[in-house]
Amino acid sequence: MTRVSFYVLAAERPDGRLWLACRVAEKAYKQRKRIYLFCGDPATAARLDDLLWTFRQGSFVPHERAGEDSGAPVVIGEQAPPAACADVLINLDSEVPEFFSRFERVAEIVGADAEARRQARSRYQFYRDRGYALETHNVSP
Repeated sequence: MTRVSFYVLAAERPDGRLWLACRVAEKAYKQRKRIYLFCGDPATAARLDDLLWTFRQGSFVPHERAGEDSGAPVVIGEQAPPAACADVLINLDSEVPEFFSRFERVAEIVGADAEARRQARSRYQFYRDRGYALETHNVSP
């Protein structure tokens, strides 16, 4: 069964959710996992693509946008991925993706603002009501 983790940013910071997604992606990459970063819109995907190159000095997270097919272990997409394309789903959308159960693990990224937390509570309830194992990590910027 899919394991679901909520990563909650303790305080606001510029591009906080995207920065946190980069940190989670880097950690999963170092564990040799394949990662799918799901963004709700093209602008978020483009910003995340840029940020993965610069979020931390000395960091290297090989990635590509969905459809580029270079074989990178980290893929950024705005739609459902092909079946079995990754081990970890990092969700940056406000809703639970329909395809989440294809993954061993889901990382829900939660911003510090009230609206982001309200949306996260709704996603948490969705997973909990279906019996998924849940964990929460509070992350300092």
